[in-house]
Amino acid sequence: MSFFEILFWFSLLSIFYAFLGYPLVLWAIGRLVSRPLARVASDQWPSVSLLISAYNEETALDTKIQNALELDYPRDRLEIVVVSDASTDRTDEIAEMYASQDVQLIRQGERRGKTAALNLAVPMVSGEIVVFSDANSMYAPSALRDLVRPFQDPRIGFVTGQTIYRTQVGSGTAESTGFYSRLELITKKLESRIGSCVGADGAIFAIRKALFVPLATDDINDFVIPLRIVEAGYRGTLEPTAVCYEELADSSVGEYRRQVRVTARTLRALFRNLSLFNPVRFPLFSFMLLSHKLSKLVVPFFLLAALVSNSLLIRSSVIYLSAFITQLAFYALAFWRHTRVDRSSAGRLVDMSYTFSLVSFAMLIGWIKFLSGESFSTWSPQRK
Repeated sequence: MSFFEILFWFSLLSIFYAFLGYPLVLWAIGRLVSRPLARVASDQWPSVSLLISAYNEETALDTKIQNALELDYPRDRLEIVVVSDASTDRTDEIAEMYASQDVQLIRQGERRGKTAALNLAVPMVSGEIVVFSDANSMYAPSALRDLVRPFQDPRIGFVTGQTIYRTQVGSGTAESTGFYSRLELITKKLESRIGSCVGADGAIFAIRKALFVPLATDDINDFVIPLRIVEAGYRGTLEPTAVCYEELADSSVGEYRRQVRVTARTLRALFRNLSLFNPVRFPLFSFMLLSHKLSKLVVPFFLLAALVSNSLLIRSSVIYLSAFITQLAFYALAFWRHTRVDRSSAGRLVDMSYTFSLVSFAMLIGWIKFLSGESFSTWSPQRK
């Protein structure tokens, strides 16, 4: 077998492993090893501080605060805090309107980003459990109870819920994004069963306040906070019944920018926390971190390697010729979907090819941004 044949098949296997192979391995491990949570019956709910991060969220904040006030959680055990990153619209004014209902406003005087705002706010709140949320994330009535319940196990340091995206009927982007979300949910479930899930959903996750360590302002909080908690010897778990809802705008530009930003920040987090890749200290988690995060981030390079090596093999076998034509057709469908004026669903295969190609290209650009030293500390909400 030639070098290019080895490169081609290794690239395909690596891509398969990143998305489907790893969950299959987790499933197999879970058949042999299981670490169920210890449930302790108690009528006493812990005190909770719900932090709502906001930057210029005047269109969503009023609804979010009302949603928080209506949550099925003992009101005398719940502290609601809006953390404003130097908002310039009516965000602060809206938060202050609810002061009579014990909703607090913490304002960061200079815009420094979400992570810096959390560094400021977390030491100021009083809850034993801190829940992180966004202004456009609407919680199901039982979300807080479901999110807090796993902390009955003293080994649990963080708990993540899941976001369900709502969008216009027939939106191809929403359906494709839903596939990625379902795959991520399955992976986190399998990880939680045998150890600790990797990362959290930034719209709905909770930690023990005592475990919070201030982060660098360009850290991605819903990834680095869980990493620090695992490093401290605690577990993280997914609680799938803890649900929030978000409206998903069918914006390819917005999704592309988000993926570029997330890739660059995730890479920075991985390189800043290399100790977690030590298989001696973290035998299982180092494997999961490598498989869940890094293997996906290198997929764009394997896609390029598969295409280039395949192009050099098309004369050697009809198998390689067919594979090359299939690759070209896949990317052609994605390009055709990109050029359409009507962005409604063009069919599941077309939408999947477009979303996969868009995310892969965004990750490649994210690598370039990371290697060039560009950081992403601040954010602007993408809203309809």
